[in-house]
Amino acid sequence: MDWRESVGRLRMGMIGGGPGAFIGPVHRIAAEMDREIELVAGVFSSDADRSRKAALDYNIDPQRGYPDLETMLSAERDRDDGMDFVAVVTPNHNHLPSARAALDAGFPVMSDKPMTATLAEAEELAAVVEGAGLLYGLTFTYTGYPLVREMRERIASGAIGTLRKVVVEYPQGWLAREAEGKQAEWRLDPERAGAGGCIGDIGVHAFNLAEFVTGQRVSEVLPDLAAVVPGRALDDDCTVLLRFENGMRGVLLASQIEVGELNGLRIRVYGEDGGMVWQQETPNTVTWHKIDGTTQLLRAGDASLSNAAQSRTRTPGGHPEGYLEAFANIYRDFAAALRGEDAPMLPGLEEGMRSMLFIDTCVRANAAGAGWTDLPRNERTSA
Repeated sequence: MDWRESVGRLRMGMIGGGPGAFIGPVHRIAAEMDREIELVAGVFSSDADRSRKAALDYNIDPQRGYPDLETMLSAERDRDDGMDFVAVVTPNHNHLPSARAALDAGFPVMSDKPMTATLAEAEELAAVVEGAGLLYGLTFTYTGYPLVREMRERIASGAIGTLRKVVVEYPQGWLAREAEGKQAEWRLDPERAGAGGCIGDIGVHAFNLAEFVTGQRVSEVLPDLAAVVPGRALDDDCTVLLRFENGMRGVLLASQIEVGELNGLRIRVYGEDGGMVWQQETPNTVTWHKIDGTTQLLRAGDASLSNAAQSRTRTPGGHPEGYLEAFANIYRDFAAALRGEDAPMLPGLEEGMRSMLFIDTCVRANAAGAGWTDLPRNERTSA
């Protein structure tokens, strides 16, 4: 018996993540953090030599740094120690063909967000996922933070009463001037990024976080998307007013032209009895304001936290955990689901379709100057 089988480690293949990539190494670190998953193969680049070099950089057999996707899927399917699933970490335009090929070959898929480049592609991929009957996950990373999950649990239990208002913002400043480097260039190219720029890159994270934390679905949007830097074909600054199905109002702010901002994702939720605040750059604390004027800090590692938070915390209080650990929690959920265990917080097809409907609706409504616009429910999942 292969020793990996005896300890239950899952073997991962990767599509993308070659030399110069940002998110590929993050996926590798996150997947392997808890020793439940091991990267064993990949098509890391469309260039065979670069793919082989990436395999060496990842400390795997260079012969398993494949020159193309078809070769990897065929070879790994025939190996006794072949990969168990595929992680798609390419630019957006490759999400559909990569995921479709893997699913058709019988491999479950973990994909970087967004689901695809366009809503039409997402609908096509959803049909493939349903037809394959295989697990499909998405790395909406910020839902993996223990304190985000704690905030969700407390709000669901009624800690701040009937919800009234949510403000979610994701400011960055790295695209405040002309784009430089491959990471910036593809995000501003409609052929590779898809219909949305900032709204599809980080705005969709804010949208997903708002629905995840509140447990409520957005029903209407009023978007104002702008390409602030001259000459850009896609938006780099977004303001979206939100209406939720329960009557709650919201504001979503996402920008990549706010000089000095790094990754300042922040969410504030207010109810009739209090409010809660979480910030990505100080992720181990939730600030809970109560109607009686007092404020309580909920901190990672505290014994009073729910199982949803404690089960995804690795260190005692005061030893900070961050982005990589949150990312790893998404992979822990994916591994659990692959083993047939319950993983209710794993983002998947439902969250993917919701996010693509959000991007598409905002882009279309903004272009048409349509004012308040209904955000369709996802008919496939009734979400």
